[in-house]
Amino acid sequence: MTHILVIGGGIAGAATALALHKAGLDVTVHEAHPDTAEDIGAFLTLASNGMRALAQLDASAVVTALGFPLRSMRVLDDQGSEVAQVPLGEADDALLRYRCLRRGELSAALQAEVVRRGIRLTHGARLVSVENGPDGVSARFADGGVATGDLLIGADGLSSAVRRSTAPGVEPVYAGQSVFYGYTRSAPVAEDTGHITMVRGSSAAFGYAVSPDRETYWFARVGGDAVPAHDLAHPTPSRWREQLVATLSKDATPAAGIVAASTDDIMATNATEIPPGTPWRSGRTLLIGDAAHAASPATGQGASMALEDAVILAKSLRDIPDPERALALYEACRRPRVEHNITTSGEISRGTRAPSRPAGGPPPQRPGDDALTAQLDWNRDMNAVPGKTD
Repeated sequence: MTHILVIGGGIAGAATALALHKAGLDVTVHEAHPDTAEDIGAFLTLASNGMRALAQLDASAVVTALGFPLRSMRVLDDQGSEVAQVPLGEADDALLRYRCLRRGELSAALQAEVVRRGIRLTHGARLVSVENGPDGVSARFADGGVATGDLLIGADGLSSAVRRSTAPGVEPVYAGQSVFYGYTRSAPVAEDTGHITMVRGSSAAFGYAVSPDRETYWFARVGGDAVPAHDLAHPTPSRWREQLVATLSKDATPAAGIVAASTDDIMATNATEIPPGTPWRSGRTLLIGDAAHAASPATGQGASMALEDAVILAKSLRDIPDPERALALYEACRRPRVEHNITTSGEISRGTRAPSRPAGGPPPQRPGDDALTAQLDWNRDMNAVPGKTD
């Protein structure tokens, strides 16, 4: 591999560039948005597996400077009674502790680290087409520019332009819930920071966490019809707030009061997913992150899975001399794990699976959990880690 093109400079793309660069590969990132990232301003949680991946990229410090850590999760029923309180991930390790932060801030921080390490990153490069050839791959952009490389990685998210080339006709599917996000500094809760509270309401799933400076971050996942595209393009936060308060007021939990105390910065999106089995590779083109395996946000694993992708892809290309075998190994390691996440998260969003976790017990195992630490370990050769194929 002489040169690798990464299309998309968000979380998946920036992390992949950092990983490929650390592996000694030449990489350029092409981001469509004219500045750091296009983002609705929502927040996310990075789980311990995502934080472990960041540590392998020597990027822990730039991320732990953002947001705040989460050590545990409280679960309330629809009457506001606590039914469980459990530790989150590897809560005793400060480096691997769950972290709550704004998605746009994470993208911007990773992009800044890309630039700091001398990796080329261009903004305003909106992809038009991909052309695979026997000796290379070309990306054509809306401004008339052309970039060529030995491998093109599509890290351009849910509405991936690269996917239109790799898997024509594959589109994201509505997963059964609309998702709303907001913030407030006047929430009627008096809680310590360091944990997230999940409310299993009768009509919606709700979660909130309080930052060290007393700002409450919250989300609501509401089943039913998707928010129309027109409403997403022309937001009506005050109407969304009224509708959410009416829905959440059916239960005796803090949720309705938190939303009522929020400003007009309420954001909305629809939970969507990429159907399992979608092709990831075509010629010299590979999809990663949400472009390949977007899931509904119910499991909270989207960003962490993308960070895992970045490390394991770079290690596969570093350790397997033949690119075809390297990409086959990467896919064999990743597909069972991420597609299990799509299925599980989608079932939670559609109400066909309860987000159960035994009180005080460990979270359910995902495919690849037993091999993940070795696969992510930067000093372990991918030829010798569990989960590889010959």
